[in-house]
Amino acid sequence: MVHRCDPKSFWIKVLCVVVESVLPLVGLRLLQGLVDAVSMAFTSDAAGAPYMPWLLAMVLVMLLNRVASATERVVSDVLGQRLIDHMGDLLQHQAARLDMGYYDSASYHDTLHRAGQEAGTRPLTVVNQMLAVAGSLLSAAVVIVMLATARWEVVVVMVLAVVPSFVVRLRKAKGVYDFRRNNTQLYRRTAYYSYLLTSREGAQEVRTYRLVETLRGRYVQARAQLAKALLRISRRMGMYDVASAVVEAIAMGLAVWLLADKTLAGALTVGTFVMLFEAFRRGQTYLNTLTTSVAGLYDARLFINNLFEFLNLQPTIETPSTPDPMPERATEIEFRDVTFVYPNTERKVLDHYSLKARVGEVTRIDGENGYGKSTLVKLLLRFYDPQEGQILIDGTDIRRFDPAELRSRMGVLFQDFVRFNCTLGENISMGDIDHWEADVETAARLSGADQVANKLGKGYATQLGRMFDGGEEPSMGQWQRIALARALQSNAPILLLDEPMAWIDERGRKQIQETIEKLKKDKIIILITHA
Repeated sequence: MVHRCDPKSFWIKVLCVVVESVLPLVGLRLLQGLVDAVSMAFTSDAAGAPYMPWLLAMVLVMLLNRVASATERVVSDVLGQRLIDHMGDLLQHQAARLDMGYYDSASYHDTLHRAGQEAGTRPLTVVNQMLAVAGSLLSAAVVIVMLATARWEVVVVMVLAVVPSFVVRLRKAKGVYDFRRNNTQLYRRTAYYSYLLTSREGAQEVRTYRLVETLRGRYVQARAQLAKALLRISRRMGMYDVASAVVEAIAMGLAVWLLADKTLAGALTVGTFVMLFEAFRRGQTYLNTLTTSVAGLYDARLFINNLFEFLNLQPTIETPSTPDPMPERATEIEFRDVTFVYPNTERKVLDHYSLKARVGEVTRIDGENGYGKSTLVKLLLRFYDPQEGQILIDGTDIRRFDPAELRSRMGVLFQDFVRFNCTLGENISMGDIDHWEADVETAARLSGADQVANKLGKGYATQLGRMFDGGEEPSMGQWQRIALARALQSNAPILLLDEPMAWIDERGRKQIQETIEKLKKDKIIILITHA
């Protein structure tokens, strides 16, 4: 994934990591030469011992290492931004291809939350950890060779010293992952309370019913519960970390004693002692980085599983391998003995329900709330499939059509229509996305949205909603006219209107009724109203 985002930056990053892994070890060899040269200057009668080349070489290596480090940070920033964009697109695409049944499941929302929580950073973290493992292995291998030539016991001490901290890091990664997965719903609840307290949609009722302190209290209580549990895990692991540090400190003392003993015996020069001591110290750092990176990979793999758990979800509304073509102008819709139950529920919303709707007439569906009127629209759009019965258009079961083509033949005003925070013209144009620049004024006149345009400062170019600068907020009745215009803009042969006049005044209702009567000669119109 990271490589696909930006191959050039990816390979530059790899090169920089290799350079950063090798140059410090070159610096160790230069340090040995410098120390020995300086020692000679103190013990030799020769004036001006040749230490300057060693010093200049060390300065050059340090500079190159800093350049590589700076370059690596820049390409990491580039890759990070590209990855955030890529993962956002990936999650949005996956969510859009899944059918509505998933949205009725709490487990789906848990899966989406876990996938989206760190999707923008975890893949790059995996790459960083993998490169850190490779770099640390390379550096540690060179250090081990250097130390082994002097005293192999030092190598054993250095390797064994990092084992406790490695185990601690793995246990902490697993503990934190299990905690977060088991408390996904609690994390989502805190996000929901925050949304109610900060969103425009919740602002009015939260203030009217004095819910601020109640919701804040629930938010704070939930966050405190999460923090307390995480702190408990962190404290326990912290104690183990301290014990690991004691082991590493003892190991360093033992290593220094082994190297000093050999130096005092005359087997090593002072410069070699300094180099090997620094090599041991850095070797511990490399091995700690290695264990941290491996633990990080283990941790990231657990969280990446959340991402792929979501990406592996498959739609249950299947597209036929060879779909039938949709009729250009449908003449009849039939619900034939349809029974439907929403996912994860038991109540039959529709029980052996039948209906026919034809061109040239307005098919009115009246009923009380909760009697399945809006469900008919969702089934016709194939957001769901019925458990029994068939839905036919001109005699063909709609399961034989491509769902995207099926929906393109329908103009829909939903009961819970969306109020898009964009311009008035764009709000209407979304009804026919393939002809974004098409004339919207005809649809606006039919719905009465032209009257809304006349009252706004910039007409159809007026930004709607308060989310962005310069926005104006229409009334609910005006929003409904705009949503109806969007349905009419589609110019689809099937028109589904769910409570199209719920927010409209008496004069507006008359206009919409006239529009419906005018359109019925060329369209199948299903009109849903309250009983």
